[in-house]
Amino acid sequence: MSDGQWTSASAPYLTPRADGEPDAWTAEATARGRSGGQRILHAGEEPASDAVARMLGVPAGESVVRRRRVIELDGEPCELTDSHYPAAIAAGTPLASTAKIRGGAVTLLAALGHAGVRVVEEVSARLPTDEECGHLRIAPGEPVLLVSRVTMDTSNRPVQADVMVMPADRAQLRYETRIG
Repeated sequence: MSDGQWTSASAPYLTPRADGEPDAWTAEATARGRSGGQRILHAGEEPASDAVARMLGVPAGESVVRRRRVIELDGEPCELTDSHYPAAIAAGTPLASTAKIRGGAVTLLAALGHAGVRVVEEVSARLPTDEECGHLRIAPGEPVLLVSRVTMDTSNRPVQADVMVMPADRAQLRYETRIG
């Protein structure tokens, strides 16, 4: 692993934080002696695209809440994330605003009665779009990792759909699975 690469595991980002704790990204970066932050580019309701509709199990075009963020490590962009929520869960909550959410979105979802208990992730690689190049400060020919994550609650209802794009040369994903 190079000095510029970051190894990340998903589990800490799926667990609600204790009262007063920072979000998982800020905590992880701080624990490693680094500075983690995010810029919220957009938050609000919009029609679900076909892909987001499939992830959330809603009809295409149905209103969902989207939060678009640039995740930064030591002031440099390392991930562009779009998080989508069913409007029935997120409309009128801090998820629909550009304010930072204390403890992160999973903590707020749990407080709203929608704690995630099951996650499905898909990982692929591709070349970035022009918009992604701008947000991530990369060249068009630099590959990116695309991580799509759906989080379900105890009723197996999708409560969050994330699409994360990160420069492939700056990221390494680590998965740990416990059977039984």
